[in-house]
Amino acid sequence: MSRIGLVAALALLLALLLALAAAPARALEPFPPERLAEGGYALLLRHALAPGTGDPASFDLNDPTTQRRLSETGRAQARALGAMLRAAGVQRARVFTSQWDRCRETAELLALGPVADLPALNSFFGRPAERAMRLEALRDFLAAQPTDGPPIILVTHQVTVTGITGDFVRSGEGRALRLDGTRAPDVAGTLALP
Repeated sequence: MSRIGLVAALALLLALLLALAAAPARALEPFPPERLAEGGYALLLRHALAPGTGDPASFDLNDPTTQRRLSETGRAQARALGAMLRAAGVQRARVFTSQWDRCRETAELLALGPVADLPALNSFFGRPAERAMRLEALRDFLAAQPTDGPPIILVTHQVTVTGITGDFVRSGEGRALRLDGTRAPDVAGTLALP
């Protein structure tokens, strides 16, 4: 490597280190599920465990058998999450889901209320051209929700949670959003099974 190339590489490394040092550390606190019951919050929840990544090449939104689906462990995880929320006082919620089967099944197994499709929650994994449209529609939805209304559960995909919060979430994990009438509500904490 030439001296100029070495200097350029070191400058790039220094710039990356400075950017990392300047980035705010974000340690999210666990969100007490009892607070969700108070209203004014939305839980942006990644679907329960569905082994694999993305969807098969034969994916058809109208045919669940062509999609990646919840495992038995994922079904148990969704039921347990619903039971945890009910035990914390969330008896009913407004529940919205992506149109993907693994999200719909997660939403239904939570057993917290009727489940409605919300296309803004649909995945854009492997479809980068849909990212901005989906996230903008979801931000508009969040801004339109009452700041003191009943709890809202939004069952979606990892890419959607990351697109809204900047955080990576595991299957069955979510981020509580404090609804404030804006398109970018604050993340109030993380919620998952213990």
